[in-house]
Amino acid sequence: MDRDQLESIQRYVYEVFKRDATGHDFYHMQRVVKLSGQIAEAEHADIALCEAAAWLHDIGDHKLFDNPEIAKKEMQQFLRSIAILESDISDIITIIDGVSYSKGETVPATLEGRIVQDADRLDAIGAIGIARTFAYGGANHQLIYHPSETKNSIQHFYDKLLRLRGLMHTNTAKLIAAERHQYMVDFIDQFFKEWK
Repeated sequence: MDRDQLESIQRYVYEVFKRDATGHDFYHMQRVVKLSGQIAEAEHADIALCEAAAWLHDIGDHKLFDNPEIAKKEMQQFLRSIAILESDISDIITIIDGVSYSKGETVPATLEGRIVQDADRLDAIGAIGIARTFAYGGANHQLIYHPSETKNSIQHFYDKLLRLRGLMHTNTAKLIAAERHQYMVDFIDQFFKEWK
């Protein structure tokens, strides 16, 4: 894949996600692309493949699309229209199918898949991750916190976010995750001090 194709993918993603208010907006994709490129370079992986998959990793996510399969088919048609090789399309689909946390703790089969998953998880923690958690919660009518109900944004830290540091695959991501994890721990401590 060349730079022109990656720029076309970026424009496509902008049109799909420019109005998202759940924390899965264009800028989330942009951050995941940047992290994927950084990790891919450090881990000696295919940078262009990681960046392409990072741009597209939320296409077809069941939380974001009414019909995920149609979204994926439209994405494949778009990739063909900009002359992406079928082998690269297949690799991209394999990567994005394995990124989601909701699919469990399965490890992506390729280094590039592990890198994009790491990058996506890194954007879910730290200061940005905190902001995204409350954006998603608000967009889905969740309370910030409730002492006896488990469907709230603070509970999401315990259900998912505080576990992510231990699920990173690459050494590069593990280093980045350590600082972001501590920031969340400090935030939760401060939150409950103020709540009381």
